[in-house]
Amino acid sequence: MTITLTDRLNQYITVRRRYGGNWASCALKVRPFAAFADAEGTEWITVDLFLRWRKQFGTAGAASWSVRLSAVRTFAAWLQGIDPRTEVPPLGLIAHRAQRRRPHIYSDVEICRIVTEAAKLPSRSGLRGATHATLFGLLAVTGMRIGEAIALNDSDVDLNAAIISVRHAKNGRCREVPFTSCTAERIQEYLAVRTRILGPATEALFCSETGRRLSTNVAKGNFVRVSRTIGLRNAQSGLRHGCGPHLHDLRHTLATKTIIDWFRQGRDVDAEMYKLSTFLGHAKPGGTYWYIEAVPELLALVSARSGQPFSEGEAE
Repeated sequence: MTITLTDRLNQYITVRRRYGGNWASCALKVRPFAAFADAEGTEWITVDLFLRWRKQFGTAGAASWSVRLSAVRTFAAWLQGIDPRTEVPPLGLIAHRAQRRRPHIYSDVEICRIVTEAAKLPSRSGLRGATHATLFGLLAVTGMRIGEAIALNDSDVDLNAAIISVRHAKNGRCREVPFTSCTAERIQEYLAVRTRILGPATEALFCSETGRRLSTNVAKGNFVRVSRTIGLRNAQSGLRHGCGPHLHDLRHTLATKTIIDWFRQGRDVDAEMYKLSTFLGHAKPGGTYWYIEAVPELLALVSARSGQPFSEGEAE
């Protein structure tokens, strides 16, 4: 009986799970490759197979293909132990120099349309729309990372004090994020909808209709769907997200607009930057200064105030 590459991939995922490995994100990247191999009738991996797949599979940039190559290499290294005909594609097969993507800075109108359209996401109970509209709105006004927001429990949100306790931040750092009374009202409205649909027996703040904690992949997938509906992204075939603004750009937008306001108000940007760095949960202020390089409008404002020093860094 012929064993397809998809069969081998499923076998590998089972092995990873058996030993506690979480390879779900990588598996999503390798499945289209395995399906392509199955369609060609190929049962093992070769460098030529990977290159043919790359030629036919979408128009992503080198950074995306570098990630896909890494996932395929991991799978191929395991498969080689079963089928010696397998070739592990070399690291340098995809020429890629690490470079940060210039963020998309959303306008207030775009953010409003994102939240409004998210509320219309179809579902049997209506919870899908309420969950994603609240999540996207919260990301826009707090600049939280998607992983931080997904990890929130009800107990992490103090609506009376208007404070969110971020306990699962990047690199294990914790912080408190204040929010406005308007945001508190939106969260309270969402909690009322969620409780009506799921009942009180839930811990996670953002839930799917099954009552489980919302996953990052689901949130990103729904964001892509909303972005296409309002024209921020082009339609793609299959499960491909394509190119366009990212969910993480909501964080970049908050940071950028805050810094722009400081410049226009004549504030001491260097002094204020430490506050924003703490608010965003950056490891060091240099990560926040990155926005000055990344956004043309900020560069223009810096030029207008020549002689003001700033440090280079990388935002998170």
